[in-house]
Amino acid sequence: MPDEGALNPREQEILQSIVRAYIQTGEPVSSRAIARRRSQPLGAASIRNVMAELTDEGYLSQPHTSAGRVPTEKAFRCYVRSITTRPLGTAEAQRLRAELIEEDTVEGRLERSSRMLTEWTLNVGIAAAMPATGQILDHIELLALADRRVLMIVVTSDQMVHNRVVMLDEQSSQDELNSIRNYVNLHFSGWMLGDARQELLRRFEEERAAYDAILRRLTVLCQKGLLTVDPSPEVHLDGASNLVGIDLHLTRERMRDLLRALEEKKRLIDLLDRFLEQPAGEVGVHVGLEQAHPAMKELALIGMTFPLPSGMLARVAVLGPMRMHYEKAISAVLHIGRAFGSLPT
Repeated sequence: MPDEGALNPREQEILQSIVRAYIQTGEPVSSRAIARRRSQPLGAASIRNVMAELTDEGYLSQPHTSAGRVPTEKAFRCYVRSITTRPLGTAEAQRLRAELIEEDTVEGRLERSSRMLTEWTLNVGIAAAMPATGQILDHIELLALADRRVLMIVVTSDQMVHNRVVMLDEQSSQDELNSIRNYVNLHFSGWMLGDARQELLRRFEEERAAYDAILRRLTVLCQKGLLTVDPSPEVHLDGASNLVGIDLHLTRERMRDLLRALEEKKRLIDLLDRFLEQPAGEVGVHVGLEQAHPAMKELALIGMTFPLPSGMLARVAVLGPMRMHYEKAISAVLHIGRAFGSLPT
């Protein structure tokens, strides 16, 4: 069987025309329909011959003997390689960047990015960020709540915000918590979280620390989890309901399994890791995701990985049917990824 690069110009043109027609209609494509689409005349019989060859080579399938042809995964993979991305206009790029910069945290930009991807493509938008290997403390905030509870807020240099509510054995006033906050921010801002935690515990073990009320209370908060943050990735997904209206040839149970899988953070990260292995800054397209989940056989993933100035690794992606508007999805991923990656963190 010839490889995908062996198609001659006429075969490539007809295949691309078939894929575009199928994306628009969702129906098997006939030779007559392709003949009408061509700018240069070519008889339906000649087109049928080419379509038969493409079928033999695995690019097309024929649901019924008298029906037209349907592009296969191999056809979609060939098609996406032919796509050129339309450059974003200056004004449009500035509006995109301005919308993202309205969010002053990585979490906010991830959420905004996933929502914009969904709005632009009408598919599923995904945005994720993997924390830096060693997170660095920017500052903490401590807020006194009722019933001896304290809200601990840790902000790292990559602008990730980590919140935790803990219960203490005795009530602490806001003034006391402000003193603890000021102590940590003054002495440990810029430290690796693990190093700051170890140094605080070391200081408390010294005999003189036993008489320091602030340090004693701070140690209690450390034991409750202050300066210990969840290193798991931050993931935002938007538009999963868009998959319900698409004919993915799934039973109701399979569709329920698919939607349930998209709610699992670990499965989403595995999906991005497995299929977006191209170098940072390049858009990757993977058609047919059955390896990730049986219900994803007729889905495609378009995504991009890029580093953030803070050292985090971020990804934006669009998940949708193989029969999607690839040009628009690729453009959305590329431009949102570039805008996100250019913002200071």
